[in-house]
Amino acid sequence: MSRKQQPKGFHGHVISELGRSIVSGTYPENSLLPRDAELQERFGVSRTVLREALKTLAAKGMIQPKAKIGTRVLARKGWNLFDPDILQWHAEAGAIDAGFLFSLQEMRLALEPEAAALAALRRNDAQVEEIFHWVERMGDMTISGPEFVQYDLRLHIAIAEASQNPFMRAISALVEAALVATFTVSSPIPNTERHKLTVERHRAIAQAIMNKDPEQARSAMRTVILEGIGRVSEVTGKNPLTATNG
Repeated sequence: MSRKQQPKGFHGHVISELGRSIVSGTYPENSLLPRDAELQERFGVSRTVLREALKTLAAKGMIQPKAKIGTRVLARKGWNLFDPDILQWHAEAGAIDAGFLFSLQEMRLALEPEAAALAALRRNDAQVEEIFHWVERMGDMTISGPEFVQYDLRLHIAIAEASQNPFMRAISALVEAALVATFTVSSPIPNTERHKLTVERHRAIAQAIMNKDPEQARSAMRTVILEGIGRVSEVTGKNPLTATNG
């Protein structure tokens, strides 16, 4: 295929492949990426396509191109971990370990209870209906684990949207990464009793939002997130909420 015939998807493909390779450690922090010519040959792309892909990764805080030196992988602490692509690459690369997952859950504890409280204050009837719709979908005892995760995510997104705060909606990628990783480690499916309990916990959030009770909505959301942390702790033997330094 000539360079003029390259599909638009080549740009995204290069970004994703390099991003996953950086997240997985194939290209470790402070290392240099292969030279541009080598990357062009590897991906079969033009210099322009490669440079645009590198600019995108640089904007995410992952790399820093320097003339006459090359493109260096930056330290992970400087990456934009709220970026949906970076979160997805962590999941795809199997780079969400217990520590990373607990950090995600701690961010959820800091944000989602407030989203639920705001939703209780600001929701409209249509939003309440949608929230209960996803609770009912979660409660279907015949669904698969992946379906449960998707319905759970849609519920949390609906709550964020009902909060009327665009920043709450913007953290959906963080919530998705946390949910997928949590259910990969410990899923309530197909444990019937745990499935029912998880659904009832989420129903309590929906009920509080419907009742315009922000304190109860906040508490119910916190309970849901803490139970997710508890399920992971059962498997890993770690609980960051009880850990101490020293």
